[in-house]
Amino acid sequence: MLKHEDNVKLTRTGPDTPLGRLMRAYWQPAALVSEMPEDRPVKAVRLMGEDLVLFRNDDGTWGLISRFCAHRGVDLSYGRLEDGGLRCLYHGWLYGPDGRCLEQPAEPPRSGFADKIRIRSYPCEERNGIVFAYLGAGDPPPFPAWDCFTAPDEYTFAFKGLWECNWLQGVEGGIDPSHVSFLHRFVGDDPREVYGQQFSEEVDGTGQRLSKLVGDHYRPDIEVESAEHGLRVFAVRRLTEEINHVRVTNLLFPNAFVVPFGNSKVFVQWHVPIDDTSHYWYMIFYDFAEKTDKETLLAQRLKEVTLPDYRPIRNRANDWGFDPAEQRDLTYTGMGLDINVHDQWAVESMGAIQDRTVERLGVSDRAVTANRRLLLKALDAFESGNPLPAQALDAASAARLTGPVAVDMVSASEGWEGKWLPHDAARRAASPWASSDEVPADA
Repeated sequence: MLKHEDNVKLTRTGPDTPLGRLMRAYWQPAALVSEMPEDRPVKAVRLMGEDLVLFRNDDGTWGLISRFCAHRGVDLSYGRLEDGGLRCLYHGWLYGPDGRCLEQPAEPPRSGFADKIRIRSYPCEERNGIVFAYLGAGDPPPFPAWDCFTAPDEYTFAFKGLWECNWLQGVEGGIDPSHVSFLHRFVGDDPREVYGQQFSEEVDGTGQRLSKLVGDHYRPDIEVESAEHGLRVFAVRRLTEEINHVRVTNLLFPNAFVVPFGNSKVFVQWHVPIDDTSHYWYMIFYDFAEKTDKETLLAQRLKEVTLPDYRPIRNRANDWGFDPAEQRDLTYTGMGLDINVHDQWAVESMGAIQDRTVERLGVSDRAVTANRRLLLKALDAFESGNPLPAQALDAASAARLTGPVAVDMVSASEGWEGKWLPHDAARRAASPWASSDEVPADA
């Protein structure tokens, strides 16, 4: 359990909070590129309690500025894209991507008033289908060389979803290795053949789908170690006296995790606060072996959400689609085939902000407790001006932040610790785009 003051410290992300300042020191997803229509790429964005507007200029660059005009406070998300910026509809004030007021048509030509006006603005960069923003102080850091950023676009797919709870609940669900044995299991055979069903793919060397394998072996040995990117989590399940199933996942500090998605696929998922009681998860899925069918994947995901806010069709208002007959005969949850809904129910059902002062954690919660310790330690380091995990300060340090390695594999029970990196290296060697030299600097 956490002390109340620590629970507050780890869940509040406004601009004037310790955690809010820390999270702003990292690039954060702000929107999907696919959310920005070609005919008018302008969108209101709420990010860590700040109301902003994102827009794309004719030259392809992005601007992220305050949502409200400095003149009379009207909403700039309705503004006109013209003359290299976003023009307010009320009196024609024009703002550039850097937040500077470029024109004030009703003011005297030589007044110089426009030169005195500047609203909040943040740098943006596009990576594999997501527009990332840097809301921190000073110059933005270089992007790390994570696989999700170095993979060619045709081997990736990006999406998002709305969860109505605090961001930390989403992250803690993603780094918890033991929940998959129950939350995502099936009472009968697993019929899933669509996106999001990483537990429906057969695990090499077992002849079993992952959903059955982890369901039958529900008491993994969990080990957690520090890594340059945050945390590395091992979940080891003894299948026989001679064979283990080993799953390596990662916390990508401060608010993302990296999970294997079958034998050649991996996804990174960021949990990005809208405010303290709701957040978006953003995902980049990448495949080491095959190009992604973006149209099919997008169509499958859009069946599960309503636009424009990407709210899941199954949500708290309709009991996440709970069906007692389905729970009896098919799925453990009774909430459909999409594992995203299962995870959503788990973290939303805790409440808008989980009260961690009353929970009781065991040895299977090692990753969750390690993450909380890391966050608290990092907050102290940040306040003291010391280095943070996964933070690239220059091009050289960014180039060292590779991977992180995330694999599902079967290994001999003895010596599995020496097998996961060679397993990953072989996957990279066979990949059309990845390098077998890309191994964690701290492995």
